[in-house]
Amino acid sequence: MPTEKERVEGFYDQFADQQVKTGVNSRHLSIMEKLIKSGLQSNHRVLEVGCGIGTVSQLIASKVKQGHVLAVDISPLSIEKAKKIWRNQSNLSFAVSDMSDFNQPGNSFDYFVFPDVLEHIPVDQHVNLFANIAQHAHENSVVFVHIPSPRFLEWMIKNEPEKLQVIDQPLDTAKLIGVLQQFGFYLEEMKTYSVFYEEKDYQYFIFRKNSAIEKTTLRKKMNVFLERLSFKLKIK
Repeated sequence: MPTEKERVEGFYDQFADQQVKTGVNSRHLSIMEKLIKSGLQSNHRVLEVGCGIGTVSQLIASKVKQGHVLAVDISPLSIEKAKKIWRNQSNLSFAVSDMSDFNQPGNSFDYFVFPDVLEHIPVDQHVNLFANIAQHAHENSVVFVHIPSPRFLEWMIKNEPEKLQVIDQPLDTAKLIGVLQQFGFYLEEMKTYSVFYEEKDYQYFIFRKNSAIEKTTLRKKMNVFLERLSFKLKIK
């Protein structure tokens, strides 16, 4: 009788070939657009959790040309395929890990990216997961989370369960924020938005380390004026 971990690994081993056929889609590009907008820089070090065959990983690595991406996944077959497909990207490396025992002493990351993976990790494992993340964060680290919106995933569970993965759970926003706060991160931005459906099928969260503000900087007066003018035009 396979263990739960072995059952999940087996599912994602089989899922690897499907990812190869899918390639880069609108969701992947949307994730990249939001990462760049949030401040992803060319020299950043990134840990991507739940990388599959590396579709998002290689997009990130192409952006952080002077940095490095370490991408991990629970599926050995997915990681094997990823290493072959993206072998020419020297700033991209892959490793098999479910993050339960992830430990790289002295190694910190600027960004932690969760591209539609948290909904596949049992909620009771999230505390340990983010405890490990916190051990590898510094004062300016960012955690980027992208998930299906809970209401949309509930609809999928009820109406199209055959399209879901081995574990697919709607995540409670308050609980997710609470876990990250527990490890010293604060929510800077969160939005529910549409990718493939009009009914707003995805959410993203940007968390930053909760360090004290050392100084304040006034915005440029012209920018404030133009923004105010834009607001006035919209409400007329």
